[in-house]
Amino acid sequence: MARLSFFKGGIALGKYIFRRILEALPVVIGVSILVFTLVRLIPGDPATVLLGERASPENVAALRERLGLNRSLPEQYFIWIGNILQGDLGTTIRGNVPIAAEIQRRFPATIELSLSALFLATVLGVPIGVISALRRNSWIDTLSMFFALFGVSIPVFVLGLLLIFLFGVQLSLFPFVSRLDSGVEVQAITGLYVIDSVLTGNWVGFWDALEHLVLPTLTLMTIPLAIIARITRSAMLEVLNQDYIRTAYAKGLPGSMVIRRHALRNALLPVVTIIGLQLGALLSGAVLTETIFSWPGIGKWLFDNIIARDYPIIQAVTLLIAMIYVVVNLAVDILYTFIDPRVRNA
Repeated sequence: MARLSFFKGGIALGKYIFRRILEALPVVIGVSILVFTLVRLIPGDPATVLLGERASPENVAALRERLGLNRSLPEQYFIWIGNILQGDLGTTIRGNVPIAAEIQRRFPATIELSLSALFLATVLGVPIGVISALRRNSWIDTLSMFFALFGVSIPVFVLGLLLIFLFGVQLSLFPFVSRLDSGVEVQAITGLYVIDSVLTGNWVGFWDALEHLVLPTLTLMTIPLAIIARITRSAMLEVLNQDYIRTAYAKGLPGSMVIRRHALRNALLPVVTIIGLQLGALLSGAVLTETIFSWPGIGKWLFDNIIARDYPIIQAVTLLIAMIYVVVNLAVDILYTFIDPRVRNA
């Protein structure tokens, strides 16, 4: 009987995942069209940018022919999407370098920064939200929500510059440029310097990479930390008012057990949602943070190439970020089924 129940649960889970993947396909197609269209709306001609304003019309026309910019937009789109389906993201206009290789080289830096920010935001945001809910309307709750509101309100670039000025320039506590000091090397295994330095026993590289992570991580984590704390607080307050929580207390269960096993678990659905969405937001929001701290990830690379009008890079990176959003949302939906199996039959 248990095997039959497990088998039925597996079938339900498989159907749910398949349905969610099918629902994601139109989103992916729509995103690709939107990315392609928006990139073409950026003012300026890549050929003119590359050759300069004084270039002859013949040279500009020849470069547009080589880059395929003289073809119709539908034709350009289908050529681009066809190449992507074959695993070819194209080459950069400047340098003619394969974009996939550049993304592979730069993306680990963005992942390391984003995961560090998300980890700290989650580790701090969930307890802050829980404590605020348990101490509702106390000075702890008021102070926590004030800082949460402050974290959401302050722009990333303003906070980044303030942290650089205070902790980098005035106090000289942390470096604020690049991922490593000159002369320090880390053997690349995963591309995440903190993890690679531990795997290779390079403790000099570990501490150097960690110090370089501090200021950009603090800058990037403020908004997700505030959002996670506020969502956790709201979800906990709603759960704490449920009858089964009062019943658990009436049975004499310890308060910590009621909070951990009954309240927090049932409040996790919206929290998991927002954490998943914040991962995609961090990867896209890292553009400003990476630019401020000269962090060599895809965010700064995207910013530099928007200015340079390098269409293939802008399209590839923007589509990558959009795809990450789609994949993260799909992963969150699947994770729902393990937190609350009733979702499979919804």
